[in-house]
Amino acid sequence: MANDKFLGTGMKFPPQIDPATGRFMMVSGNQVVKEALYIILMTQVTERFARPDFGSNIMSYTFMDTGSTALTMLRTELTQTILSQEPRISDLDVDTEYRDSQGAIIISINYVVTATNTRDNLVFPFYLDRADESENETNDNGEADYYEDDVRQASFIMEDDEF
Repeated sequence: MANDKFLGTGMKFPPQIDPATGRFMMVSGNQVVKEALYIILMTQVTERFARPDFGSNIMSYTFMDTGSTALTMLRTELTQTILSQEPRISDLDVDTEYRDSQGAIIISINYVVTATNTRDNLVFPFYLDRADESENETNDNGEADYYEDDVRQASFIMEDDEF
């Protein structure tokens, strides 16, 4: 495992505290690459001021059609993004599958860690629905009121502010 030093050591994501030492937990080896991919997927482009080109545009697919064209566009964009932002991997294969029952697009990322020639994968569920309808309150028509509190709060703010 001498080649793992090339991959580096970093803080575990999401950050966790080691109960034995009281310090942040660290990861190394192939796990660093897997967590770097996760950070790329979870970071919206322009979110970081110092590196505005870092991250992906995965959130722009939230309200798009889940047909084969949109899934192909997502797959192509993610492949280009990952290859340009993660130099430690090669032989990248991104696959997308829409699961209507879960309200999610399952993104499967298969790759080879170049330094160790180890094949690894990351399965990333991208949820499109905010919540299940049965968990939400319903209005008089029996329809779910997902954003009722948000709309009420927004209208209250608009009435108080003078433009």
